[in-house]
Amino acid sequence: MKKEVAIYTISDSIGETSQKLIGAVMVQYPEVSFDNTYRFPFVTDEQELMDILKDAEKDNAIVISTLVNRKLAQAAQNFSVQANLAYYDLMQPFFSMIEAKTSAQPIEKPGIVHKLDTEYFHRISAIEFAVKYDDGKNPQGFLTADMVILGVSRTSKTPLSMYLANRGHKIANLPLIPEVPLPQVLEKVDPKRIVGLICRPEKLVKIRSNRLESLGLGQTTSYTDLEKIRRELAYAQSVFKTYQANIIDVTDKSIEETAYLVEEQLKSLTVGL
Repeated sequence: MKKEVAIYTISDSIGETSQKLIGAVMVQYPEVSFDNTYRFPFVTDEQELMDILKDAEKDNAIVISTLVNRKLAQAAQNFSVQANLAYYDLMQPFFSMIEAKTSAQPIEKPGIVHKLDTEYFHRISAIEFAVKYDDGKNPQGFLTADMVILGVSRTSKTPLSMYLANRGHKIANLPLIPEVPLPQVLEKVDPKRIVGLICRPEKLVKIRSNRLESLGLGQTTSYTDLEKIRRELAYAQSVFKTYQANIIDVTDKSIEETAYLVEEQLKSLTVGL
């Protein structure tokens, strides 16, 4: 069984620099399973940064930072030392070397490495969209989304949404909770733009249990009860049938594999235009 490592990436820009490093490193460890879905671009607020780092601590994650703002980077460094968090700063140590040799100071302006072209702005817009319409916050966003993702808790709706957003797609997602009525606006969404995520109940029990453990919570809860999860999944299947959603089983799939299937669906919509 592969060892699992969660990786958080934090940037005050789009976060591509850290992704290139992670991609080069991951292939050197075929015996390790990396979860690289925790990506946090455009972090410019210290409280937001602290909240992310606290989650990383709970997940026993490795944190890769490309923050160019010295104050934020120092705050992250201080937290990581106190929390014994595995934290790797790609920018500030290099800045320090350059300053030592030249006395020059960095301008601390994030994102200027990117060309301000149409594609770049499109990706920025997609990421902002995914954040705004994550977790069913504003169902009206379903009407302008490229794809709406439905699923019960811990079926990777948010990580998948953010991954696709980083590829320029406007994604909204909605958690399916049997006790919570579905928003009426969902009826107006083209069924070809709806994806339903399912997972084997036994695997979902393990995923939810691991999440509770990472948060320091007990395991005896209805959240991890197998029969309750089966009922949740049955409810989800009925919703998918009602709205004619394209169903993807994420049980043994990586985020990248699931995203590929969603993008194939998006391509078929484009071809049909």
